[in-house]
Order: sequence, then C-alpha cells, then structure tokens
Amino acid sequence: MDMSFNEWAVVRLEDLCSKVTSGGTPNTQKQEYYSGNVPWLKTQEITFNRIYKTETFITEEGLNNSSAKWIPENSVIVAMYGATAGRIAINKIPLTTNQACCNIILNPSQANYNFIYYHLLSRYEEIAGMAIGGAQPNLNAGVIKDLRIQIPPIETQNKIAEILTTIDDKIENNLATNQTLEEIARTLFKEWFVNFNYPNADGSLKQTEFGEIPENWNVGTLGDIYKTTSGGTPSRNRSEYYENGDIGWVKSKELNNSFIIDTEEKITTEALKNSSAKLLPKHSVLIAIAGATIGEIGITTQEFACNQNACAFLPNDNYPFTFIYHYLRQSKYDIKSRAVGSAQPYISQQALLRFRLIIPPTELVREYHRIIFPLFQKIQDNIQENESLKELRDSLLPKLMSGEIIVNPSTTQ
Repeated sequence: MDMSFNEWAVVRLEDLCSKVTSGGTPNTQKQEYYSGNVPWLKTQEITFNRIYKTETFITEEGLNNSSAKWIPENSVIVAMYGATAGRIAINKIPLTTNQACCNIILNPSQANYNFIYYHLLSRYEEIAGMAIGGAQPNLNAGVIKDLRIQIPPIETQNKIAEILTTIDDKIENNLATNQTLEEIARTLFKEWFVNFNYPNADGSLKQTEFGEIPENWNVGTLGDIYKTTSGGTPSRNRSEYYENGDIGWVKSKELNNSFIIDTEEKITTEALKNSSAKLLPKHSVLIAIAGATIGEIGITTQEFACNQNACAFLPNDNYPFTFIYHYLRQSKYDIKSRAVGSAQPYISQQALLRFRLIIPPTELVREYHRIIFPLFQKIQDNIQENESLKELRDSLLPKLMSGEIIVNPSTTQ
C-alpha cells in the first residue's frame, strides 16, 4: 500500500547523514600546494550540476596542511558563501573542497543522495534566503544540518530519484553530444582555414602580412565580407514596450557561444518602432561588444532583436553563419585585447569590421557550410530538447516532492 505524503517522516537533514563537513583552502602563497592531482572544488563551480572535474587541483602536501579533506563521490554539496549561497551539486568523483562548501555525506540506508539533491533543489529559494550578512550573505553548516525534511521510505525515494535523474541523464547526454559535434566543426574549420588542409589544395602559396597563404585566397577585413548592425534598449519607463511583448530581445549577458533559443525578456512592436532595437534575421551571429561578456557569441534561431551591447553579423550566402561563428570564437582573445576602457571595456562595430583576416574563396566556405550545417542543426535540436526537458523536470519536481504525484516504488519505467 502506498504511503501518503502526510505519512512521510519529518527529520533533520543531519540525521540522514553519516557526516556533514566543510573543507579548506591551502595557503595560496605556497606554490607547492597547488597544481597537483587532488581535485579541489570552489563554490563558483556549484551550479545545480554534477561535478565530474574541478578547475583547480592541489597537491597532497596542500591537502595535508589545510582543512581540505576528501569527500566521497555522490555527496550533496551546498554552497554557503556570497552570491552562490544555496546552490547545490553532486560530486561524481572523490574530491576536496574549500571552506565555503557544505559537504553532505548521506547514509545510503536512509537517504538516496539524488532524492536529497532534488529535495534541496526544490527549496533553493528558501535555503538561499536563510543566508545572513550584508555585503556577503552567508549560510552556515548548522543551518543546513538543521533543515527539516519530509522524506518517504527509501524505496519511494529511489523511484522519485529515478524519474528525475532519467531526465537529467538525457540532458547531460545531449550536452555531451553537442560538445562532440562542436569539436568536429571546430577541428574542420582549423584544418581548412588555418592549416590550409582543404579539399583540392594544390600547395601553391603566396606571401602576405599573415605569412604564406594559398595562392587563390585573399587578405581583407571583416567589413569586406559581412554587414553588421546593433540594437538598443527600449525605454524602461514605458511599460507598454515590455508588457505582453512577443519579440525576443537578446541582452549581451545571454550570449553563451551557442544557439539562442529564447530570451529572458520580450518587447513589443511599439518598442521596436520607438528605439534603436531592430529585427535581426535568423542565423545572425551576435557578439558582445561591451562589459564583462565582451567576445561572447550567440546564433539567433529566429527573428530576434538585441540591445546595444551586442553587434550582429548578418547572414549572407557567400560567407554563411557557420564561418563567422567559428572565426569569432577562435578570435575571442584578440577581440578582447582590442577593447578600450577599463571599468566598462568596449569595442565598436567599426573596429570589428576593420579586423583583418585571411579570406578563403566563397565556394570553399560554402562547402564547409554544407558539411557543417547538419551538425549545427543537430546541436540546435538538442538545445531545444533540453529546454523542454528542463521544463518537464521543473514541473515534476515540486509535485513529486510534495506528494501531489504519488509514486509506486514497485513499478518500473
């Protein structure tokens, strides 16, 4: 017989654990404590995710001379400090952490680690709101240990976790596929347009400012082969410019080096008429030209508008979006280096259009596009599927955690 939600036990989180502990930071002045082979996690890497690797590694000496300690895989890790407070992750490898991580090592006979992860995820806003302090609000391990959790029998926990992890597994697989497809496209771009190992290359070269390039290639500027435009921000004082808007409006912070499926905000036709924002065609390649995100890129999947901090390279048949996308990605650091201003770095459209580059023949670029476009389409399809999967997971999560959806542990998917 299924147990109702009201019959689920209410327990302290600590009572479900074999251990709850934080970590530590080896002395950053001691070079011998870093660049080792011990994974060391910082809270910036906790983004409601599964941790398979860390940005930083420490040495055994650093581990032994600090409060850092090994945390077994499949622990639930909660960020406690600053802007990341309340974020959650699961480590899929044994690792160490800094002192801003609360590492929850669960007793598997009492709690399914995935169930606890999803339970805490469903309460993120509540947990983040428990942080105290002014400039940097912090959680403490005591608050996390004392969280009251309404929890079903382990068999039901396992079933709920199975439902939700199946969705996240598919999302993760799509991301891995996209990474592989992107790598294939990037490798082919480098082979053809950087190493000059392209079909029917006859080896004849000429000397240019970039060194030797194929005889029938040219040197020019981005402005020779592309047209660009930018956008604007409709007045925030005019509610009618935003309320019930149906035109996607891209802000530069939304550029994530991939396809733009949807936007955080939408604007109205009236806003479009009364601002510098303008409709951009599908497959425009946007690049952030101001602020912290300068150099980041995105590809529009439909007609969108954008703000003034993005420059749009408009698609054309001779040099399709797949070419400019990879050119801008490989030139990111060069672009950032030419930005002016310190507090708010900026690079103008005109400066971008003056960028000099090696220009391959149009027929070769078109052939590259013909080969790569199906890969890009698959990447876009996977991103769109992931958005749908996230919506499904986020709709199921509160219902499963509140018992609104009753789960029968004996059934299989």
